[in-house]
Amino acid sequence: MVRRIDLTAADGLRLAAWEFADPPKEQGAEPERAAPGILLLHGLMGRASHWAPTARWLAERHRAIALDQRGHGRSDKPAEGPFTREAYVADAAAAVEQLGLAPAVLIGHSMGALTAWQLAAERPDLVRALVICDMRASALGAASQREWEEWFRSWPVPFATLADVRKWFGEDDPRLERPSPARGEFFAEVMAERADGWYPVFSRRQMLVSRETWVHDAHWDFLAQVRCPTLVVRGLDGELGRAEAQEMVRVLPRGQYAEVADAGHLVHYDRPDGWRAAVEPFLDSVLTP
Repeated sequence: MVRRIDLTAADGLRLAAWEFADPPKEQGAEPERAAPGILLLHGLMGRASHWAPTARWLAERHRAIALDQRGHGRSDKPAEGPFTREAYVADAAAAVEQLGLAPAVLIGHSMGALTAWQLAAERPDLVRALVICDMRASALGAASQREWEEWFRSWPVPFATLADVRKWFGEDDPRLERPSPARGEFFAEVMAERADGWYPVFSRRQMLVSRETWVHDAHWDFLAQVRCPTLVVRGLDGELGRAEAQEMVRVLPRGQYAEVADAGHLVHYDRPDGWRAAVEPFLDSVLTP
């Protein structure tokens, strides 16, 4: 079963959250509080549905819900934002509280991982444990932002068919070092059909505005303030290098490290079995009574 849950952000924005299975139940417990709560946070340009395979195996033992973050998926996309770090973190806090997940495990990919560890630093009462997937703590800088601007301009929008979406992002994109069918599928999920073809469901301008708020800064200070158990996961071919990932683990008071072979930045999408093998033992260790 897929269930949509509407939430309200602190600034009144409507957020969509998704549960991809019936909540686990224990005899005598309230259904929505019967199992440990997990909130899944996608990265920039992502959407909650990207977490569906992960959420389904999590739901065998936990209550796992994925959030469409502001500007993404079915959540509101206000023309002028705000798309600040503060707004994203407040949205995640509102989701944890309104869904009754606290203290929750937060599992975040890329930008969603940054949101997760900033929330854990600011509101430790809401967070039991963290999984950080392929997100750097170092500043990426102005050059990186310019590269993204150029990359967005290179998209051949509108795409004539979803097959064209899969081919461009999985084979033809100049940023690719080698073909990646999983990447093509990832982007096919964030396209919607209009009369003249297929367009992204998000505004590329808004994505740049959102990225601008964190790309110039380092985030080590927040990381050092995270007191809960935290697993840092990287794909061997991802954007987070091994040395930086291991430094993140060192800075985290209770950090652990895992890597997934033959995976790029989209770790959970590229190698779902390897992703589960990395994450499940950590969850067992922090959620077992």
